[in-house]
Amino acid sequence: MMGLLVLASLSLAACETMEGAGEDIEDAGEAIQKEASD
Repeated sequence: MMGLLVLASLSLAACETMEGAGEDIEDAGEAIQKEASD
């Protein structure tokens, strides 16, 4: 039972990390597009 709780916690942490990385990449892409259009 304890192993399942640990696994679930790690899975949630990984999802949050990937979500944050995705937002950072999206922001960088938008900045590049803005510079290219100027």
